[in-house]
Order: sequence, then structure tokens, then C-alpha cells
Amino acid sequence: MPADQTADTPCIVTLTVNPAIDGACETEKVQPIRKIRTRNEHFTPGGGGINVTRVIHELGGRARAIYLAGGATGPVLDALIDKLGLDHDTIPIADDTRISQVVFERSSGLEYRFVPEGPTVTEAECAACLAALERTSCDYLVASGSLAPGMPDHFYTRVQDIAARKGAKFVLDTSGEELRASIERGGILFVKPSIGEFESLIGRKLTSEAEQDEAIAEFARRGKVDYLTVTLGRDGAIFADRHGLLRLRSPEIEAKSAVGAGDSFVGAMTYALALGRKPRQAFAYGVAAGTAAVLRQGPYLCNRDDVEKLYAEITRGVDL
Repeated sequence: MPADQTADTPCIVTLTVNPAIDGACETEKVQPIRKIRTRNEHFTPGGGGINVTRVIHELGGRARAIYLAGGATGPVLDALIDKLGLDHDTIPIADDTRISQVVFERSSGLEYRFVPEGPTVTEAECAACLAALERTSCDYLVASGSLAPGMPDHFYTRVQDIAARKGAKFVLDTSGEELRASIERGGILFVKPSIGEFESLIGRKLTSEAEQDEAIAEFARRGKVDYLTVTLGRDGAIFADRHGLLRLRSPEIEAKSAVGAGDSFVGAMTYALALGRKPRQAFAYGVAAGTAAVLRQGPYLCNRDDVEKLYAEITRGVDL
């Protein structure tokens, strides 16, 4: 759907405060005590904002990744990002960047994900991160992922304030109290909670599609975010703004991984909006990218050709 990025395309910057080196491998069977032999090992740079940058790059655009990294593993993350040719700025920290692991068990077809909580970030390192954002020019600022241990509550509201001072459009993909605090502050372009995260946000379970639609539409009418998108896993996603609601179903596919679907959604939707696409078209492009991400095993995110094919399928006969 989006054409390749041109020189006058708005500048997109992503922020990742708790990135990871994502390892992936296969083994015949996962079991305790015994030594487990693996093969097809791969390492990729990961974490919400970095993944969003990778997705935009894959779709033909450019984005600059700002992230905190350090210790013995920080330079490894830098090298992996350089290998992909991504624009980036590293905010140095003292503690080690985390290493996550995805293990695919061939005998069962199941995928096991091991995700550390991450390094401890000091007050001075948080201040350096905010200062770097203040110095950075951008039209879109995407903050994505969980906070690292040691970071202050409502850190993303400070990032949100920086975006507002710059006149940049702010996209947030996080959960829990961080998401709640930023939404209450207002002025967000779009958020992407899962249906479970949205239920936590409003404090009640939604037991039917009708209840989901009613609650999401009512939340969007409050106007705290321009566009509310709620992902439903294999059932697709819902888009809502002050003018109405759209539910899109995902095509029937064979899912091979659960890694990177949300980040692919955010990257694709942000990129499409930056190219001037209509909000519902951008949302559909996000759904296509999120679906494309699960077609491939391991931490590879979406593939552009898959995204374009799925977008055409998802939007066939739909008025966007």
C-alpha cells in the first residue's frame, strides 16, 4: 500500500527504554535437567521501538531508533542494529542490556519465550534519555515497550510532554499504569492495547463482540486519543475514533510465531499515517503487518510482500 519514502516524508523517531538482544533457536524437545541441543540460532535487535524501526525499514521507509543500552551486551545490540543499516542513537547505561530467547520445539510445534526484566536504569540515565529526545527533531515520536527496572513511574508522560513541545505526533504502545497515565494526559495520536490490556484499562471483562464495540466506541468518544486500536489476536482488531468504529477480521492463516505482531502493527500504521494515508487505511495496513508477522517462525517481524498481499485481502470489499 504505501509507496517508498521520499525526502519530504515526515521524520519518525522511536524510543526503546528496555531493548533486548533477541535470540531464537530450534530443538527437538524441551525438557528439564538434560542438556538441550539447539540449531538454527539467530540473534536480532529487539524491543518495542527498535522493532517498530525495523518494520518501517522493511516497508520502505526510514525511522531513527533511540534506545538505552550498555554493559557487556550493549555493544552487541549496537552491532546488530548497524548490520541492519538502521539509523540510531544509543543512550549509554552501566547495566547489561537484556538477552531474550525464543525456543521452537519441533516435536510439538510449540514456541517458548524467555524474557528477562532487563537492566536497572539510574535517575541520571533517565535524564540523559530525556535530554537526547529534547535535542532530536521529529514529526512522529513512537514510544514502545515496557519500562526498565529503576525507571520512575509515568516516565512516558515526560516523553509525551517532549513530543507536545516539539509539535510531534505521539504514538504509545505500552500497558498498565503507564498507558493509563499517558491517556489521561491526552494528546496521543494512537495507542494499541490488546483486548486484555483494554479490559484492564477500563476495569471490566467484555464477554461479547457487542460489549467490546460499545466499550471501545465509548472510550474513543472521550477524545483522549485520536485513534484507539485494540488488537484481538487471531480475530483481528478494532479501530475507533470520535466518528465511529471499524472491526477488521484477520485472514485465516497458519500462525508460526507470536513474536513481533504488535510491533509490526504499530510500525506499519505509523508509517502509513506519516505517508498521509487515511486513518482507517493506515489501521488496515497495521492489521496486515501484524498478521504477516506471525507467518514466519522466530523474531523476524513482517515481510513487505506478505503485508501487501494481506492488505489487499483484508480490505477487499471494505469501505475505508
